[in-house]
Amino acid sequence: MRGPLRKFVSIAALCLVATSSVKSQPKPVYTKFVNTFIGTAPLNDPKILGYELPKGWRSWAGLTFPGSSLPNAMVQLSPVTAYGSGAGYQYEDSVILGFTHTNKGHWNLCNIPILPVSGATGKFGSRFTHKKESASPGFYEVYLDDYHVNVKLTSTLRCGYHQYTYQNNTNRQILFDLGKANSRVTTWNIKQVGDNAVQGFQGGENVYFYVVINTKIKSLDKTDDGKRTGNALITLADGGTGPLELKIGLSFVNAENAKQNLEKEIGNKSFETIRAEATQNWEKLLSSIQVKGGTAKQKQMFYSCLYRSFLWPALRSDVNGEFTDAKRNVVNTGFNYYTEPSLWDTYRNKDVLLGLISPQVTLDVIKSMKDVGDKTGFIPTFFHGDHGASSIAGAYLRGIDNFDIKGTYQILLRNANVSGGARPYIAEYIQKGYISDPDIANPNVETKAKAGVSKTLEYSYDDYSVAQIARKLGDTANYRILMARSKNYKNMFDPSTRFMRGRLENGDWIKNFNPQFPYYEYMYREANAWQVSFFAPHDMPGLIQLYGGPKGFESKLDSLFTLPWNPNYIARNVETMIGQYCQGNQPDHEAPFAYIFINKPAKSQKILDHIMNDLYGIGKEGLELSGMDDAGEMSSWYVFSALGLYPFSATDPKYIVTAPLFDEVKWRTSNGKLLTISKPGKGRAITAVKVNGAKMNGYFVSHDLFKRGGTVSIATQ
Repeated sequence: MRGPLRKFVSIAALCLVATSSVKSQPKPVYTKFVNTFIGTAPLNDPKILGYELPKGWRSWAGLTFPGSSLPNAMVQLSPVTAYGSGAGYQYEDSVILGFTHTNKGHWNLCNIPILPVSGATGKFGSRFTHKKESASPGFYEVYLDDYHVNVKLTSTLRCGYHQYTYQNNTNRQILFDLGKANSRVTTWNIKQVGDNAVQGFQGGENVYFYVVINTKIKSLDKTDDGKRTGNALITLADGGTGPLELKIGLSFVNAENAKQNLEKEIGNKSFETIRAEATQNWEKLLSSIQVKGGTAKQKQMFYSCLYRSFLWPALRSDVNGEFTDAKRNVVNTGFNYYTEPSLWDTYRNKDVLLGLISPQVTLDVIKSMKDVGDKTGFIPTFFHGDHGASSIAGAYLRGIDNFDIKGTYQILLRNANVSGGARPYIAEYIQKGYISDPDIANPNVETKAKAGVSKTLEYSYDDYSVAQIARKLGDTANYRILMARSKNYKNMFDPSTRFMRGRLENGDWIKNFNPQFPYYEYMYREANAWQVSFFAPHDMPGLIQLYGGPKGFESKLDSLFTLPWNPNYIARNVETMIGQYCQGNQPDHEAPFAYIFINKPAKSQKILDHIMNDLYGIGKEGLELSGMDDAGEMSSWYVFSALGLYPFSATDPKYIVTAPLFDEVKWRTSNGKLLTISKPGKGRAITAVKVNGAKMNGYFVSHDLFKRGGTVSIATQ
């Protein structure tokens, strides 16, 4: 037994031993395939990365966390081995610094670090080994060697449940390392509010907490109270024979709500009961898609990716419905309030997957974004582009429509037209049909400008997205305006080089042009010219014509995947190269599917199979990913590709068909219908696609299959 399978079996065995005495723990069916450690190990292989990592660099690959969470929960309870790292936990590390209660895998959060200690002096932290560590959805366990404490963690939507078994029941202490988090801590406080309870606050992300311990508190001592250098140490009364249990409720409103969250969600329930409920919660979600066939690794990777696709966005409202809005006011609007999605990444696929499996969460996410828009004047964006337009339009066109679509649409129109909000340089974009960049003599990776090419391409797609809502609402005037603007991507195409190329304010092409060189925000956003030159998911026929038709497009696309990457061109998170194509970051994630638009699906399938089989679950332990998971986008890309249905243009309610990894997929849709996808042959090249028994022309199937159920049969050779 080798690599990832061996690792998976060893973790599963540890979990089995740890829970063999718990009669109430349900037998896992689908959670047993999930390895929560995938993505925590660093990717170091220069043959995969495309370059040798500079000294001191850790690749931005994976950045996942192994701890306990429910789907889209407020609490993600996970170990931290390095603050300032993507998700706090790095598999190669040997010391755990604490267990934090929020996460995303994106250099922020990791709030309220708690660590059980015994006889600690000076610097806090404990060595650990992976041999004494295990995890599954909703559960994490590790032995702290330096403190001789076994730690078990589980969680609810808004609460964490810690169980500590100290080797010595005297001199037991608990560290609240409140000066630390991945986000900058501005201040903190903690106070005792009973014989065995404390409450407090950590500023920065502004998180409140309320804690109950099953043992009396002897003392609460604070060092550098409220400062980033400070912490608090609880010393517990000696005695007692059972495990020490710590229950914590979180709130982004106040400590009283944190206490209420704890009382409602955990109350007097046992650790085993909460863990069993977490397992059942994940079993229900994961069981919505059941697969047959495939290898052990493919099954493990599929369900692990499906799991990671449902960790973000995160809940932010309390059990009483209250939340802190964009204006920092406490309100109660009657729906569950969520953080905005990680839109620059997740609009491509993950937001679609969320809507297919958890439509109520998607509905509440849209209402949450609308609430932000009501308070600020603009629907929120994330990092780049205006892709709330795509996520909202895509959900609406797929039938998630129980929200104020007219009001939401009006704010999306503001996003698309009003300066100072969601779209930087929107006035220039509207006036000229493109966003310019300066001509810089010797630009480097870090050169800062407008990222005008990427913005123009993405705004064009966003315009298309808003236009689809306009069409459905009967707003003909704005539909025509936005559809005309959706062609603006063509203004960035330079026919002399056959690339999307930066332009000056006067319309001339930027002279200092190297299509292979990557930039963070000069002309391109975290990409080079190759990686953005195939992005027009809403108008592939128009894009193909820019290249002179199918033959010219095919030739250029061939070069994308075959022209060797220059190992001297190093931009962090532009990594994992197939020629010039970058799987390790999102800007060109549609490109492998593009051959299908010129009736060459076999070429797409070859690349897709290489990515799925060789760039996920790699390395000695099988725990490395080819790029940053980015709040689940990388995982969702795999889920859709493995199932043989991909939302090529996430706005449009249809899916491109490819060859699934599995012989049969049974997808129980959110309204109870059954969609069956079958690929009886062993070949990978599609020869025919039948929908409900009828042979179809082309390679797209309608979202109606998810509404009504049905069958997709894929013949291959």
